[in-house]
Amino acid sequence: MPHDSTRDWWRHAAIYQIYPRSFADGNDDGVGDLAGIRDRLWYLRELGIDAIWLSPWFPSPMADAGYDVADYRDIDPAFGTLAAAEQLIGEVHRAGIRVIIDIVPNHCSDQHAWFQRALAEGPGSAARELFWFRPGRGENGERPPNNWNSVFGGRAWTRAADGEWYLHLFAPAQPDLNWRHPQVRTEFADILRFWFDRGVDGIRIDSAAMCAKDPELTDFDPATPPDPHPYVDREDIHDIYREWRRIADGYPEPRALIGEVWLADSERFANYLRADELHAAFNFDFLGCPWDPKMLRACIENTLASHARVDAPSTWVLCNHDVTRTVTRYGRTDTGFDHAMRQARHLSPSDEATGLRRARAAALLTLALPGSVYVYQGEELGLPEVETLPDAVRQDPMYVRSGCTDPGRDGCRVPLPWSAGGPAYGFGAAQPWLPPPPGWAARSVAAQRPDPASILRLYQRALAIRQAQAGLGDGPMSWLDTGEDVLAFGRPGDFACVVNLSADPIELPPHRTVLVSSADLVGGRLPSDAAAWLWTG
Repeated sequence: MPHDSTRDWWRHAAIYQIYPRSFADGNDDGVGDLAGIRDRLWYLRELGIDAIWLSPWFPSPMADAGYDVADYRDIDPAFGTLAAAEQLIGEVHRAGIRVIIDIVPNHCSDQHAWFQRALAEGPGSAARELFWFRPGRGENGERPPNNWNSVFGGRAWTRAADGEWYLHLFAPAQPDLNWRHPQVRTEFADILRFWFDRGVDGIRIDSAAMCAKDPELTDFDPATPPDPHPYVDREDIHDIYREWRRIADGYPEPRALIGEVWLADSERFANYLRADELHAAFNFDFLGCPWDPKMLRACIENTLASHARVDAPSTWVLCNHDVTRTVTRYGRTDTGFDHAMRQARHLSPSDEATGLRRARAAALLTLALPGSVYVYQGEELGLPEVETLPDAVRQDPMYVRSGCTDPGRDGCRVPLPWSAGGPAYGFGAAQPWLPPPPGWAARSVAAQRPDPASILRLYQRALAIRQAQAGLGDGPMSWLDTGEDVLAFGRPGDFACVVNLSADPIELPPHRTVLVSSADLVGGRLPSDAAAWLWTG
C-alpha cells in the first residue's frame, strides 16, 4: 500500500529522544531546560534527524523524573514556561523538524489537583472514583486490598491517612487513574487537543498497555499470571486508543500516536497498531535482543511480519532513558537487556572498545531497516552507562524501592558532554543534577565534530544518506545470501547493508561503492563486529 511521505512521516522518520533534564542547561542551574534545547537546535539540524521526542516536561514533583505529572497543560518551571514551549515548537518546525511529546495516562502525581481533592474529600466521594481507592483487608483494614506489586518494587498499594488504600503500579507518588470513569477519558481527550492545537506533531504514550484494570482487582500469582492479565493488555484498553486516533486524525495534518508497549506476544502487540488505533509502537524485542546473528535475524523477521499484518511501520531502537546504554550492554558477555536482570548485570565486566565497535555497527543496521528509527541522546556520541554514580546522587525510585540494590536508570540519564573542559563538559555552568564521570572530554560533541572517525560523524553521514536515499525508511527489504553469521539485506535503489557478526573479516557482496562503513575495511574486507552500506547499482 503506498503511503504519503509527508502525511505519514512517522513511517520512516529518524527520531531523536531528548531527555530534557540532561540535554543542555540554558540558565546554568544544573538542570537541562527548554532554553538549552533552543541553544542546541544547530546540533539537531547538523545531526540530520526528522523529529524530536521530548520526555515529560510538565510540572512535577519529580518523584519519577517527570513521569509523575501534576499538571498536563503546563511546563515545569525547571524547564521553562508554556510560552517558551510554544516558542520552541515553532523554532523546531522552522528547522524542518517535528515534535513529539510524552503523555502519561496510566497515572498522575499525588500532587495533581484531582488526587489532592480525592484525599481531602475522603472515602465514598466522587473524587475518589477517578482513582483506585479501596478499603484494606484484615480486621482493621491493615492489609492491602490485593497482592499486586509495583513495577518499581514493593507492594502496589499505599494507605491514606483515613485508612483507605490507593493503587499505584509505579511509585506511591504516582496514583493510578481509573480509566473506567468517563471523566478520565474526557480529560485526556482534552489534553491531547491542548497540545495538538499548539503544534505538537505526535504523542508518545507512556506505559500504553497498562491503563485498563480488572475492576475486581483480583489477586494473582505474578509467576503465572492469568489471561487476561489484571492490568496489562486488557481488551478494553483498545477503546481508549480508538478514541485518541479519531482525535489525531481530525487535524489537517494527522498527528501520530506512538505507544510504549512492552508485550512478548507479537500478535497482541500488533493489535495496538490496527488502522484505527496507534500509528506506531516501540520495538522492545529488538532493543533487548543480544548481539547474535541468528537472534537478530529472527527478531527482524518477526517484527516485519507482525507489522505487515496490520500495515504498520516497524520501529527500531537500541536504547532509551529506561535501559542500559548500548555501548556498555554490547561490551558484556551477555549482550541482551532485561529489566529483571539490571541488578545482576550492574558492574559486570564490559569491554568498552568492543561495545563501541558493535554500537557503531548496530547504528548502521537500525538506520537501514524498514520503518522508523529512534536515537536516544548520547547514543550518537557512543556514551557508556555511568555505573559508578555515588549512591547519594541516585534519584530513580527503582533504586530506593529496591532497598538500594537495583541501581536503577540514572546511569543512562547523565547529562551530555558538549565541550572538553570544565566539570560539566559544557552542559552548563553549574554542577549538573547527575555528575558526569571523569574522562568524558574525548566523548564530547566538541571533540567528535572535527574527527571524521568519530561515532558522531558516522551518525551524521548515515542520516544524510538515509534522507537522500528514497529506498530507505519505510518500504521493502530482501535478505541477501551470505554466511550464517552475517546479516545482509537489500533495499530499493540498489542499496545493501551488510553486518559482520562473525569472528573474522568477510568479503563484501558485489558492489560499486561503499557508501559508509562503521569500521575501516581491511584489504577490502569487512572486519568483525562491523557494518557497511553499499551501492550495488
